[in-house]
Amino acid sequence: MNKFLLIAALAGAAYLAFPGPGTPGGPERSSHADAPLQAAGGSDAVLENAFAQRLHGQQVTGRGTVAKVLRDDVDGSRHQRFIVRLDSGRTVLVAHNIDLAPRVDALRVGEPVAFHGEYEWNPKGGVIHWTHRDPRGRHPAGWIRHDGQTYQ
Repeated sequence: MNKFLLIAALAGAAYLAFPGPGTPGGPERSSHADAPLQAAGGSDAVLENAFAQRLHGQQVTGRGTVAKVLRDDVDGSRHQRFIVRLDSGRTVLVAHNIDLAPRVDALRVGEPVAFHGEYEWNPKGGVIHWTHRDPRGRHPAGWIRHDGQTYQ
């Protein structure tokens, strides 16, 4: 019984020591500004495999450099769109739903960015979407990290 109470107390302390994300839909400040970009390292192999296998619906985490900022897609749900060049040289389009998550306003060509979302194959390299929380809670939450902030 004492071991159970100790485990429960440790679990409760860990829960309180590491709070979850901030207010849903708002950007949150990362407590370790450069760590998110480093934590996404090694993802090129997963993305290369997803491209080679022509996968759809694959959850991926990646990082790279903004190669181009495109106009927003305003048909249906609005999406901020930009192209990321991975370390491997491959490019992917990121389509970030700005009806469900904040826009990454300060995004500029040449800047580092990390992402987590769902990969959809296409011949140009693929699209990353679901870079936000699912308001219905049925889909894994995605994110974009730029300049020490997480957008979801």
